[in-house]
Amino acid sequence: MSINFDLNDLQAFRALVEHGSFRAAAEAVFISQSALSRRIDKLESALGVRLFERTTRRVRLTTPGRTFAPRVERLLNELDDALIGVSDNAPGRHGRLTVACVPSAAYYFMPTVIATFKQRYPGVHIRLMDTSAGTVCQAVLDGQADFGLSFSGSLDPDIEFEWLVQERYVAACRRDHPLASHRSVSWADFYAWDYISLDKVSGNRLLLDQALAHATPSRPSVCETRHVTTMLGMVEAGLGIAAVPVMALPGGAHPILTSVPLVEPEVVRQVGIIKRRGRMLTPLAAALEALVIEMKGPQVAGTESRPVARTCD
Repeated sequence: MSINFDLNDLQAFRALVEHGSFRAAAEAVFISQSALSRRIDKLESALGVRLFERTTRRVRLTTPGRTFAPRVERLLNELDDALIGVSDNAPGRHGRLTVACVPSAAYYFMPTVIATFKQRYPGVHIRLMDTSAGTVCQAVLDGQADFGLSFSGSLDPDIEFEWLVQERYVAACRRDHPLASHRSVSWADFYAWDYISLDKVSGNRLLLDQALAHATPSRPSVCETRHVTTMLGMVEAGLGIAAVPVMALPGGAHPILTSVPLVEPEVVRQVGIIKRRGRMLTPLAAALEALVIEMKGPQVAGTESRPVARTCD
């Protein structure tokens, strides 16, 4: 097949996949919507397939488009890697990084890491995919993300997991809640209060269900949500308490929220960096990975950490 499209067309395709609308994608690549549409039409014509289904309300990938998307992402990332490698010693270098991260680590921990990284590399564009543990793993496998931050579980054999911290689950509550003055709280006592739970598609819910198989809540939750960060918003609003991993909590003194260790039993999860086995990180991705490892200790209280065996320079 002859190549009748160019790099600009692939970048337009990636932008439309990422933003989901012609307006937002056009703004991202600094062209008009009509010019973006022409680039997509040109790419579809060259490939001989429709890559997107277009309606008046939304744009979504077709089956061939879903197959094509991770390959385009890998191709463009590899091109970025090559350019970064050539200019690796130049000051103020530029590039793109994508990190996939579970929401419980994305809300408070990763923004602090990224802010520090941007001070060192202001020209680098970072895309943070805050999504479920399963999707984090898939994004790393497909090459959509340079690496991921997640907790251990049922991982693909092509995924390499580097343990960073072991963190416990705590009861998040308002400072004016009766439990706030306790040194610890048992799971039985936790369930005696109004509490918010996670739905069954959550990786944290699966981990807790396995660890607490013997403990039956005395009553149902007052509300159920999919993400830990949403639970914290509900706790802050006074709807109840919630069992969350320490990394999900704000660092330092929060004006409204506090936490109490959950015991009998103490439930922990292992959080680490996941990478595709055998894939070398780019210099910039390796620099961001090193910063995650550096900052995981002082930023996250209530965890136990150990040195990570590095597999990439």
